[in-house]
Amino acid sequence: MFARASRLKLKQNARQQLHISPNDLHLPWLCPVLYEEQQLRRSSSTTTPPHATITRSRPAVTELKRSSPLARGLASATAFDYAPSIDEYIPFESEAGRHAPQAFQLPWMATAKDVTFDHLNTNTPIIIKDSLSTKTPRFRSIDAISGELHDIMSTLKACLHVGRFERAATLMQRLNSLYKPDAPALLAAHKDYIREYAWKILSTRDQKLLSNLQKWFEVELRGRGVVPDVDTYAFMIQAVLQDVSITRSNRSIRRYLHLAEKAGLRNELMNALLAVLNEQDFGRVTRISTPEPTSTASILTPEQDVTLLTAPPSKRPSPELPEVRPVDRNLTGWRALKQSLSVFSDPSDVLASEHLEATEEDKVKRSDVERQLRMEQDTYESALGKWRSESEQLKRLGINSALTHSSFGAMMWGWHEALEPAVREEIKLANEAECKAVKTPADEERCQYGPFLQYLDPAKLSAITILTTMTALGTSTEGERGYPVSRLVIKIGDAVQDESIAGYLKTHRARPGSLQGAPQPSGIRPLAIGMKRRVKSLKNTTDASPDISAQALEGYQWSPTVKAHIGAVLLSKLIDDAKCRVFGKHPENGSILESSQRAFLHRFRYSSGRRIGMLSLNSSMYDHLAKEPVASSLAQKHLPMVVEPKSWAGFREGGFLTSTTPLVRMLHGYDQSRKYIAIAVDNGDMAQVCAGLDILSRTPWQINGPVFEVMLEAWNSGEAIGGIAPENPDIQLPPEPPAEDRAARCQWLKEVRRLGNEKAGHRSERCFQNFQLEIARAYLNETFYFPHNVDFRGRAYPMPPFLNHMGNDLCRGLLTFGVGKQLGEDGLRWLKIHLANIFGYDKASFEDRVKFVEGHLADILDSADRPLQGQRWWLGADDPWQCLAACKELKNALHSPDPHAFVSQLAIHQDGTCNGLQHYAALGGDAIGARQVNLEPGDKPSDVYTGVAELVQRDIAEEARQGQELAQHLDGKISRKVVKQTVMTNVYGVTFMGARLQVLRQLRDLYPNFPESQAVNYHKAAFYIAGKIFRALANMFNGAHDIQYWLGDCASRIATAVTPEQMQRIESAMAGTLNEPEDFQKKSLKRKGERGYKDELLSFKQSVIWTTPLKMPVVQPYRHKTMEIIPTHLQRISLHNPSLADPVNKRKQLQAFPPNFIHSLDATHMVLSALQCEKQGLTFAAVHDSFWTHASDVSTMNRILRDAFITMHSEDIVGRLRSEFDIRYKGCLYMTQVKEKSPIGRKILDWRGKNGARHPRKKELEAAQIKELLLERRRLKLLASEKPEERQEGEAMVTPCSLFEQSDGEADLAVDESIADASLGNVSTRRENKLQLNEELMVGDEENIDVPDRTLDDPDERAEADVESAPAEATSSVDLTPKKRPTRQLKTWLWRPLTFPPVPKK
Repeated sequence: MFARASRLKLKQNARQQLHISPNDLHLPWLCPVLYEEQQLRRSSSTTTPPHATITRSRPAVTELKRSSPLARGLASATAFDYAPSIDEYIPFESEAGRHAPQAFQLPWMATAKDVTFDHLNTNTPIIIKDSLSTKTPRFRSIDAISGELHDIMSTLKACLHVGRFERAATLMQRLNSLYKPDAPALLAAHKDYIREYAWKILSTRDQKLLSNLQKWFEVELRGRGVVPDVDTYAFMIQAVLQDVSITRSNRSIRRYLHLAEKAGLRNELMNALLAVLNEQDFGRVTRISTPEPTSTASILTPEQDVTLLTAPPSKRPSPELPEVRPVDRNLTGWRALKQSLSVFSDPSDVLASEHLEATEEDKVKRSDVERQLRMEQDTYESALGKWRSESEQLKRLGINSALTHSSFGAMMWGWHEALEPAVREEIKLANEAECKAVKTPADEERCQYGPFLQYLDPAKLSAITILTTMTALGTSTEGERGYPVSRLVIKIGDAVQDESIAGYLKTHRARPGSLQGAPQPSGIRPLAIGMKRRVKSLKNTTDASPDISAQALEGYQWSPTVKAHIGAVLLSKLIDDAKCRVFGKHPENGSILESSQRAFLHRFRYSSGRRIGMLSLNSSMYDHLAKEPVASSLAQKHLPMVVEPKSWAGFREGGFLTSTTPLVRMLHGYDQSRKYIAIAVDNGDMAQVCAGLDILSRTPWQINGPVFEVMLEAWNSGEAIGGIAPENPDIQLPPEPPAEDRAARCQWLKEVRRLGNEKAGHRSERCFQNFQLEIARAYLNETFYFPHNVDFRGRAYPMPPFLNHMGNDLCRGLLTFGVGKQLGEDGLRWLKIHLANIFGYDKASFEDRVKFVEGHLADILDSADRPLQGQRWWLGADDPWQCLAACKELKNALHSPDPHAFVSQLAIHQDGTCNGLQHYAALGGDAIGARQVNLEPGDKPSDVYTGVAELVQRDIAEEARQGQELAQHLDGKISRKVVKQTVMTNVYGVTFMGARLQVLRQLRDLYPNFPESQAVNYHKAAFYIAGKIFRALANMFNGAHDIQYWLGDCASRIATAVTPEQMQRIESAMAGTLNEPEDFQKKSLKRKGERGYKDELLSFKQSVIWTTPLKMPVVQPYRHKTMEIIPTHLQRISLHNPSLADPVNKRKQLQAFPPNFIHSLDATHMVLSALQCEKQGLTFAAVHDSFWTHASDVSTMNRILRDAFITMHSEDIVGRLRSEFDIRYKGCLYMTQVKEKSPIGRKILDWRGKNGARHPRKKELEAAQIKELLLERRRLKLLASEKPEERQEGEAMVTPCSLFEQSDGEADLAVDESIADASLGNVSTRRENKLQLNEELMVGDEENIDVPDRTLDDPDERAEADVESAPAEATSSVDLTPKKRPTRQLKTWLWRPLTFPPVPKK
């Protein structure tokens, strides 16, 4: 027992082993001297998990639980011992001591003072060698078993989870016939099967099941040559311990121990059993075992493991405030939200803490935990309960709730009552289909999706289907045209999958004595026992996370095919069973007629020649849906938390207490990115990101009561005050013109449609604000928290969607920090500066801003005392509600006995000046640009937007003097507002077409009376101004332009690269020695060339991948999407099925890399600042490049922000990136192009003429490219040889690359237009604009059209070259008359070793 406890304590979470001070945060990426010293102590080893090769120096994945993650490299595994010396470089100067730790803390809350981070090592990035990824082999469908491996594995897991062991056995036998015995995937499937079987035996003690399992182990596992591992033996021992015959049980245990000993697994097996068996069973196994038990150690009591949350006690009394007047009290969404928030107003719903040993503070804390758990209760069960109650109310009145529109919730309950039995019947049919000897096509389809329907209760499946469908239709931009069926069925499938995974994790953790989790007590107990166990169960949720690794959870993701089938069958049942009542007038007598019709209509429409299935609501329901957004029913899980969020400890372990929200937000198809993140999480490499998120998540917040009272009064008045949407907007329709005037009537219809959209927009906005105010009212006098996660680039976002500090002015005005600090002299000054900033007076010096506030002190006091009855000065601010909050805070401080001693909770913002341009200016050493974005000190802050506007205005004024008509109309109209959005987004990759639309919107808003003629109109003006903005930026940020061009050039080379593994595969294929996939038996594979198996030999699959300073790997997910046709109950569904076998989208990889790289630097700077602010005891919050703290701490935070920025950019960031690229893409060859008419181009064409085709035709092109690729690979191998004769042979070889090297042809390289278009301030070519427009079109069910770049080597393409587009010049004269386009320059290709250009000099 003591030994078991000792071993359990040693098995700690990787996240909990990283608790050392961030004062020792060293970034060798930023510290080259230390970085070079580290290389002398590097260790090297590699591991190769199934299906991919991961290059890094670390223990194997299966050993991570037993290895310490204290020494990790930059998103890598190179481990080294490091002891910092006294004189080593520290990124931040040492500051005064940390604030005192909190005394009452829940166990999942790690403090940053316990977190350390290792040196970054860019020489050992995580590298998954997945370039050989091909489409998974497709097998013959037998006995209603899919031919797709992923579907077979998913179906197996579903059958095991729902207890369909007979079907699972059939699937396992199929896998035995497909895989070779030593295939890792086959062993993993057997382990899943045995684990679930063993759990069934543990819960039932069924002796027949035990006999079947032992027979399976001997016949189907060992008898087929599959070698068991430690977990397999442990599962079997767990099972045979349930044998009623002690003698037979002991004999079986002895046999499994003997087999494990023969395999050299004895000690590992005992360690595994130690962690999962109770003391009695482990003692029994130990007595049977020959080796002596391990040494004992003391046991830590549960009390030593449990610490509790510290936070100010919540104030329970509800404020005496009027209710928030709802948009409509009949809104289901409003009532659902009120029901979710009832935990704040109805204390009877939360169990009271009455145990005598509990203090009042402990009772409050326990109550907070219980309230939080209740808020996170099942969304769908809550929705069903709400619908049921509404239906019962109507039935008492004698109203048919299934048809009436008086209550949307009651009508959905009627749908549910019809849908649930239909789903139950479908599950029954699926089970019956499995038992049929002869199956029809419908039976075979049911066998494939039936097990997945049994993951969840039919009632929950019904609720998911209804809510997901209504939410999609309610948010569709297509309006009454409906929602594409192909997207909707995937949405439903995704929702069912997510709930199924959550249910699996809940079941997984609740299994006592399981290898896969720790026990989790349920129910509510007295405080002395219940609170400790309740908290302990939450701790176990965190501690179990390494066992359910991020990589392991990947196996539970369903394929698009499965999700399409699940979504289609559920949606088809809903369409058949959901009814509504429709009213109309009799055409003759005018009497009211009513009928029952389908609530959902499945129709088809045509777009670009393709038929698209659309689902729409019955037209009679749209008015009701517009009043009542159903999406609010799904929001209650993600309300702000009333206890501190769980610290992030795994891919799905953190944030909310019970929800399984992932650490990194990813869209469907981000498989490669998910793999890298999963490995980094399991390694502990994401500890820095997690620590930063924990700091943001632990920041306490409160509702600003005085501001809320004013906002509530303004809301209930129904007026449009401070951005609040008006209750009854004064929108008058223009008079209808006569029918004869068709032109006027067409214009009138457009205006009516515009006004209708405007009115609907006000209504929608008011509904959303209604939800925000209801949440704010419920959280009055509460301290709450916003859990955070990140996107794939590392940028942090709060998870609660309705009310958070990233919201608009209304949200921010309502929020204050949950703790206060005395202002002090410096804080009072910063409070005044903050008020001036949010009013809009933010371009003056700090002293002028203080004088501005002091000069308007009377207005400020009037605004604070009489905000709605006085002069309303605050409403003239850029951010009126934040201004009002600052006015009240300043008034309270000034009227206090000592303003400097006033305790302020207001968050003071410090915003970066176009932060993306700041990073570019620092990277490029751009002095002019640096001054524009305040990287150089000055009395007054520079304003880059004003600077760009002045340059544009100067050019336009000059051209107006020259008589240019459009310039004359625009002269004097170029304000800061016109250019701001385009300047801000240009650094983040906005296209020229996007910039034109941004300018167009501003012109329409600012100048509604602008001329609309053929020569002068909004569109021509927007095109003209956008070109001027781009050119101004290119001139102003010359160094940034060079860096952005370099980044684009690197991405272009990577996206056209072929890896050594690919080249080896091509060589084998050309030699006829290409082997079949090694894990599969050859007889099971379809012949090469059959559907779904053949893969192109020459395919560019390399994504741009880099590692942030926070050790987070970033993978750009942009690939050409493949389409799959899936026949379903409803229709044939065309789905994009992303795969690593798909080639990368070169244009998107190239254009997205510069902005994504800058975003990752943004995230790095924010997290490093957060860590240091936490160390200094500052309360910290951030909105990307806007940083918030108390007024008294602004100066300290500013110094930290500057130190972090300077530390980052004092080092060669771009040079380090280039070094990582050199290692990551070592050995690759990439395809580049040279001008045909250049000297080197002519030499290459002459060489090809002597060795084959000078211009190979399209059918011969790939073969010619492969031939030259292999020739160049051979030359490079010979040149790298240690044998002199081989080197001489390589030097004598002639290839296009050798000709290029001899001629020094760098100047003759053809410029990729996409690189220029990705550069700062560059105007896109017309071809790129056309592609951009194509991507905005909806063709079929695709979101985009991906048009790959083409090389003009095909004679047919060469003949069309003269009609290709030339760069579009946004010149001063916007002459749209047809012109002869310049002939596009012809290019030819060659293979070169993948190297990267020199980093631009600063």
